[in-house]
Amino acid sequence: MTTSGSGISVLVIDDEPAILELAMSVLEQLDIEALGTTDPEEGLEIVRRRTPRAVLLDLAMPKISGLELLDRIVEADPRTDVIVVSGNDDPEVAAEAIKRGAADYLSKPLSVQRLRERLQNVVAEHRRRQKASHLDKELIDAFSFEGIVGRSPLMLEVFESIRRIGPHFQTALVTGDTGTGKELVARALHRRSPVSQGPFVPCNCSAIVETLFESELFGHVKGAFTGATGDKVGLFEHADQGVMFLDEIGDMPLSLQSKLLRVLEDREVRRVGSTTGRKVNVRVLGATNRNLAEMMAEGKFRKDLYHRLSVFEIRLPKLSQRREDLPLLIRHFVEKFGSQQNKRVTGLTRRAQTLLTRYPWPGNVRELENVICHAGVMSQQEFIDWDALPERLRAPGNWAGTEDDDDLSLEGAERRHVQRVLELVDGNRAEAARILGIGRTTLYRMLGSSPEDEK
Repeated sequence: MTTSGSGISVLVIDDEPAILELAMSVLEQLDIEALGTTDPEEGLEIVRRRTPRAVLLDLAMPKISGLELLDRIVEADPRTDVIVVSGNDDPEVAAEAIKRGAADYLSKPLSVQRLRERLQNVVAEHRRRQKASHLDKELIDAFSFEGIVGRSPLMLEVFESIRRIGPHFQTALVTGDTGTGKELVARALHRRSPVSQGPFVPCNCSAIVETLFESELFGHVKGAFTGATGDKVGLFEHADQGVMFLDEIGDMPLSLQSKLLRVLEDREVRRVGSTTGRKVNVRVLGATNRNLAEMMAEGKFRKDLYHRLSVFEIRLPKLSQRREDLPLLIRHFVEKFGSQQNKRVTGLTRRAQTLLTRYPWPGNVRELENVICHAGVMSQQEFIDWDALPERLRAPGNWAGTEDDDDLSLEGAERRHVQRVLELVDGNRAEAARILGIGRTTLYRMLGSSPEDEK
């Protein structure tokens, strides 16, 4: 083994010592760390332990066939570029190797010039990926606003609304589906407000027992009810000179809505059991994922309270409406996970990215963050692969995209399922057959084709 300053390593697996020596010599000339072995099993262990940038693999190997070793290397680290070398100058062998995940195919006798050019490409690709990773980080910084990541037109509009509303609101309403980031927006409004140095007091209205609601918000005095053994300060008093955030305000009992409206109008709270009011200087933010217009029509939410809260209203888009933000968000959450868990996770493989792109994200940004966290914990590699993602994402029935729903036969459903798996593995039919647990002949039958069709 030789070390170098290029920052990348390449493993050579070849049972011919002369070829091994030649390849490692070329690597040294290119200032690439050279790893080499004539033992395929040892080579696989080196891949798992050292994660080389590329592997130069002889197909005619003892103990393990070259194609089988190729499968194992791709499974162990999908990022690795495997360049297969064979004395069999057969196009079918080359095609099979490429289908099973090889990046290139070289014939023996090995051309030193061709090998040097291919390895130079490996170095260039490595540097390109490093630059892309650096640019990704710069993009996150450029398109991050108050801790919220986005560059889609819908999110840029949200950012502009926060800038305009933050310095002026007394009351405001943030609406959007579960998981779209309503509390993040509320905290951003607080930081942009004149009371940014004051408290931010959140209250989840859906988590409070109705009988305790008034006491939680406004406080109570000793003896106000059974169990009130002393005076209690309510959340509104805690939020004095700051912001009160009423999350899921659509779940607030109708009986309490009139009392909240009075507080908003008078800027005064009265503790349960007390006859005197207490002045508070509180800005109020409400948030909900419910349709308040329908609730008002049904008499479940007061119109006057809605109009008081919605002097300013910010509507957050679903993640499915801002899919161009997915790459940024994925990078952001990968970095966040790595920092919080002190674990080296630097990105996702192409097939994992494909899967995340096709998923409809009913749980929005919160679901995406939870998925990245789950995958980061489950992954044993630096790059998260598709098999580390939760099972629900790998179920084809949950993938977004169009399909021919006119063909509802079992055969049609099988064919669509196979095609989706093929897309997931970049057309690698051997890998698709392995995932599906079927033979390649069965795979061709489901697709309505044959191996001859590819020749």
